[in-house]
Amino acid sequence: MSGEGKIRIGVVGGGFGASFHFHEHPLAEVVAVSDLLPDRRAHLQQRYQCDTAYESLEELLQDDRLDAVAIFSGAPDHARHCVAVMDRGLHCLSAVPAAVSLEECALLVETKERTGVRYMMAETSYYRADAITARRLYQDGAFGELMYSEVEYYHPAIGAAGDPLSFADGERTWRYGLPPQLYPTHSTGFLVGVTGERLVSVACVGTAGGDQGFVDNLYGNPFDNECALFTTDRGHICRSNVMWNVWNHGERAQWMGTRCSLFAGSWSGQPYVIRSMDGGDAPPPRDYAHLLPDAMRYDSGHGGSHPFLTHEFVSAVVEDREPSVNVYEAVAMTAPGIVAHESAQRGGERLSVPSFDPQCKE
Repeated sequence: MSGEGKIRIGVVGGGFGASFHFHEHPLAEVVAVSDLLPDRRAHLQQRYQCDTAYESLEELLQDDRLDAVAIFSGAPDHARHCVAVMDRGLHCLSAVPAAVSLEECALLVETKERTGVRYMMAETSYYRADAITARRLYQDGAFGELMYSEVEYYHPAIGAAGDPLSFADGERTWRYGLPPQLYPTHSTGFLVGVTGERLVSVACVGTAGGDQGFVDNLYGNPFDNECALFTTDRGHICRSNVMWNVWNHGERAQWMGTRCSLFAGSWSGQPYVIRSMDGGDAPPPRDYAHLLPDAMRYDSGHGGSHPFLTHEFVSAVVEDREPSVNVYEAVAMTAPGIVAHESAQRGGERLSVPSFDPQCKE
C-alpha cells in the first residue's frame, strides 16, 4: 500500500475498464493502466488521472508499486490474465465471465488457493438495487422458501453486421458468435448472488436465427439465443435466458417464494414490486447509495452497480477478507452457463454441473 494507506491499482482494458471508480475511493489510487490501443490507453489515463501507461499486461505486471490489478480484457482472455496477475502475488478484480471453459474455472480456483491473494469477479447483477433487495428479503426469511426464479439477460444485435461490440475496424471481435450461455453471469448472478445456492443440473435449448455467417466463428457456435432450465442443490428451479437475437434489453429477475415474491422492473414496463401472501404489495427500495463512501454516492452503469463493485473490492483488500463475489461464487455463476451451452449443442440433454467449492474436492 501507499504511505497514505491506499491500495495501488493497475487497470487493464480501456473499454468497460474505464467505467469504474477506483480514483474516487478514499482507500485506492490507480498508479498504472494498460491497453493494446493507444487511444484507449490515453482514455484510461484521463479517466483515472494516472501518469503511467503500459502497452501490455505483461509490462504492467512488472510495476513493483502495484497491490492489485483490475482485468477488463476480452472474455476469452479473463482467466489467463487473472492467473498471471495472481501468480505475480497481486489481488485481482475480473470482468465477467470468470472463464469460458470448465478447465479455466478449475485453474482460477487452484491459482487463488495457491497464491492466497484476493480474487473478485465484477458481476454487476449482484449490486443492482433489485438484487440487494432480494438478498435482504432472503436473509430475513421473507420469501418463505424461494422455490423458483427467472433470471434473464437480453442484449440485442450481438453478432449483427452493424454491432459495434462485435466488429472493430471491420474485424470481428471476441463477441462475434459468442455462445450466449458463455456469458451467463448477469443472469445466474441473480440467484447465486441472492441465496448462495448452486446450480447443479441443466437442460438448455438454443435458436439459430441470426446472420447466415454466424456459425462461422471461433466458437463453432450456431446459437444466438439460449434458454436454460436449472435445478439447484436445494431442489429448486431456475430458468435462465441469455439472448442476442430478440427485441428485448437488459437484465431482469423474478424471485418466487412460498410467502412472497419480488418482481424486478423490466424494459417492457413491468413494475418493480414485492407481492406478499397476505395481500400486501409494496414498492421495494430503489436506492442503497448510503452504503457507499460519500464521494461515490451517485448513479452509474449497470443499474448503479459500479461504485458498489469498486467499494467491495477495495474494502476486501484493505480489510484482508474475501469479497462478496469471490472465486467460488464467480465460478458458481460461470460454470453453469458453460455446461448449459454444451447441453444446447447436445439437443437439450440434461447434464450435471460440476462444483468447484472446497468441500466438493476429493
